[in-house]
Amino acid sequence: MGTRFTLLRPGTVRYQDAWQLQQRIADAVRAGADPALILLEHPSVYTLGVRGRDANLLLPLEGYAARGAEVHRTDRGGDVTFHGPGQLVGYPILDLRRYGEGPVWYVRSIEAVLIDVLARFGIVADRSPGRPGVWVGEEKVAAIGVRVSRGITTHGFALNVSTDLAWFRDIVPCGLPSAGVTSMQALTGETFAMRDVEAQVIDAFARKFDAELAAEEEQTAGAAVGS
Repeated sequence: MGTRFTLLRPGTVRYQDAWQLQQRIADAVRAGADPALILLEHPSVYTLGVRGRDANLLLPLEGYAARGAEVHRTDRGGDVTFHGPGQLVGYPILDLRRYGEGPVWYVRSIEAVLIDVLARFGIVADRSPGRPGVWVGEEKVAAIGVRVSRGITTHGFALNVSTDLAWFRDIVPCGLPSAGVTSMQALTGETFAMRDVEAQVIDAFARKFDAELAAEEEQTAGAAVGS
């Protein structure tokens, strides 16, 4: 019997609203509620981690606003990245103490989930030593940036499915000037339905984390947490 997780798929959610949702769920998990996996998309937004350098933003803030993108500094690890349409963002919120493991194991496990998912779509991806995320050669197809506070995880991963890669030209992605960014569509020339990718992520996540994922609407009355 695996660990019961709540699965939330709220669609497209503004970054700050999703962050507030994460905080509420993290507080609930800390108090003993079921862990959760949130899968969603964001409107165009750039985010910087706690050690993110402003120099990796290549436009002034008003330049991003003119392009219709927000900019937010966050408390996750990593530098600057982009979130937007065509990108599957996952926020697993769980208590690592239940697994007896730490942050490095967790990041490696998320990488393993995404490598598995990409393989199911015929894409051979791998890790890159010293550079968190999932890579195809020198191009990153999935970014990972997490926070662990008193054992509880927030933030997570962003998998480029059909993301418009032009958005990455206005930053130094992840603070790595020599690295590129790619997507499932760019790698294969194929179009993937987001729901199909979500389904594979859910299955791979369940296998890796020994999880039983029940959609929010399937939870018992009063158990759902929403924005």
